[in-house]
Amino acid sequence: MNNKGSIGIFDSGLGGLAILKDIVKLLPKYNYIYLGDNARVPYGSRSPELIYSFTQKAVDYLFSHNCQLIILACNTVTAVALPRIQKEYLPKHYPNRRVLGVIQPTLEAVTSNGHNRVGLIGTRATVTSNGFVKKVKELSPSVKMFQNASPLLVPYIEEGNRNGQILNLILDEYLKPLLKHKIDSLILGCTHYGLVADKITKRVGKNVKVISEGPIVAEKLADYLKRHPEIDKKLSKNRKRTYYVTDLPERYTDMARMFLEEMFGKKDRLELVHL
Repeated sequence: MNNKGSIGIFDSGLGGLAILKDIVKLLPKYNYIYLGDNARVPYGSRSPELIYSFTQKAVDYLFSHNCQLIILACNTVTAVALPRIQKEYLPKHYPNRRVLGVIQPTLEAVTSNGHNRVGLIGTRATVTSNGFVKKVKELSPSVKMFQNASPLLVPYIEEGNRNGQILNLILDEYLKPLLKHKIDSLILGCTHYGLVADKITKRVGKNVKVISEGPIVAEKLADYLKRHPEIDKKLSKNRKRTYYVTDLPERYTDMARMFLEEMFGKKDRLELVHL
């Protein structure tokens, strides 16, 4: 009997599927369980205590489905809830399992490449938490970080709007204050933003490196599993992927295909669950 488990991917909605896509491209053999809490999206405007509570329930759900390792594929959740999950919740309830986020691997990649004036766009909760700022001070105190909350981008992208003058106006509203600080790089601090990365690149110009988190998180996860064979040996490698959501509007299957592209096949489906 095979008791090996899966890698869990959690996001407040479907944006984390973009992270999953890059992880599966690099590490296709593993089993994955995706959980999107889209019944309560967006998390970005919620209080820290509520975000932590939602995250705790998601972690419980994924561990109850035999996930051995969970990636919080959401910047808001990583910034607000991950420190408490790692320091308080796991030692007490799941001492042999791991929960990782997207902020540290992204900043490790940015700071190691010589960027020293880093811009960030993200949800209001991500920016207000100062999660990126605190972490970059730990990793490289000489790096200066400039943030701007971008609350209109997620709902606009989720409506399928990835072109047009309105998107350009929204981007300019959020990007121009950062460009005034002469940033040399820009972190897309929300999983949705990768879907309009080409438009963002045009708006910031060739002198600013635009950084999407998916490929970085995938590479860091591959490295993590190499460094922790005791976790890797607990993981099934049957190429199975399961997708759960907490609400299932009709358009969400189409949205899943938007994030996953060809990776979400005709036979794949989102399953409704309750946390």
